Amino acid sequence: MHEFELEPNEHVVRESRKHWFLFLGELLPYAIVAAIPFALPNLLTLAQGGAPYAALLDYHNSILARAALGVWLLVTWTLAWSSFTKYFLNAWVLTNQRIVDIKQHGYFNREVSSLFLSRVQDVTTDVVGILPSLLGIGDIKVESAGAEEEFYMRGIPRPEQMRDIILKYVSTKPAGTGV
Repeated sequence: MHEFELEPNEHVVRESRKHWFLFLGELLPYAIVAAIPFALPNLLTLAQGGAPYAALLDYHNSILARAALGVWLLVTWTLAWSSFTKYFLNAWVLTNQRIVDIKQHGYFNREVSSLFLSRVQDVTTDVVGILPSLLGIGDIKVESAGAEEEFYMRGIPRPEQMRDIILKYVSTKPAGTGV
């Protein structure tokens, strides 16, 4: 069920996605936007001279207001679903022979890149801030030999653990052999 074929004697060691907390942070604006039509009539009645406008947003009596609310929520839901799709389909897969980076750029635009572990020169982790330190969220940069290729894994959970696993497979496995 992967976006790439495993070579003979190759197996998946770990699959990782962006940390769930970052995903919730991406969904928060959509939740706020979805709540605006429900809070707006109450806010307008509090504002001086806003009561007549609040009556226009009476979703119980006006067909036009209900239709506008439906379109608003549909667009908000579609944008939130797009964010979920990117979260779910973007992944970093570590096998015993390579690192595969799967990036979903849109509904119909996917990029799959791989880097053989035999080409890895350096693996660096970066955890910046109090909240990322407490939640174990960080970035990994994998540098390779040759054409100055770099893989960035941003916002993954437990980056030090992933770095250690990558380095374990880089240091213990000669190129072209399976584990």
